[in-house]
Amino acid sequence: QVQLVESGGGLVQAGGSLRLSCAASGNIAKFNTMGWFRQAPGQQRELVATMASGGSTYYAASVKGRFTISRDNADDTVFLQMNSLKAGDTGVYYCWGTALGGADYWGKGTLVTVSS
Repeated sequence: QVQLVESGGGLVQAGGSLRLSCAASGNIAKFNTMGWFRQAPGQQRELVATMASGGSTYYAASVKGRFTISRDNADDTVFLQMNSLKAGDTGVYYCWGTALGGADYWGKGTLVTVSS
């Protein structure tokens, strides 16, 4: 059973930075695309950023220029560097990966709170 485990969330002031990490554990599967979603209180889960195994990236317009996604393909670890954080970035951040066999995996989430 593959598990994705996030870390790095916390409380930060507006304008600050956080770095989220997500590591795969268990019966390791190779992932094609990995990324991050987030869910603000009372809102639907939204896509933040993704990175394919070949290196191509996608960013939501709201985070482009402030967030950077990176990954280590060797051990299926994905990171999200978040700079210039805003109150609107507050939410639970979920790690996501789609394995080469097509199955999707989700982490349990890590809370990011940005105080204004």
